[in-house]
Amino acid sequence: MSQKSGTRFTEKQGHYLAFIYTYAHMFGRPPAETDMQRHFRVSPPSVHQMIVTLERNGFIRRQPGVPRSIEILLPPENLPILEWLGIKTSKSL
Repeated sequence: MSQKSGTRFTEKQGHYLAFIYTYAHMFGRPPAETDMQRHFRVSPPSVHQMIVTLERNGFIRRQPGVPRSIEILLPPENLPILEWLGIKTSKSL
């Protein structure tokens, strides 16, 4: 679990948050649930439940009825981007 700045999310939630952030940064818009389904190789209900959970926990915000409206409410430094990408930092950096 992340504990930076009081933010608490599971490892799986962190992976979803990292994916959403990275996708939005790369493509200039948030991912659709189908993009997450393909990436994580899970069912549509699994992705939707995760999005609902992230929203309920205050990690993201969506606009009802607006596709691709996910907005991450956490600062990027609180997201496990490097961990999600499999990059291990060393103290010499």
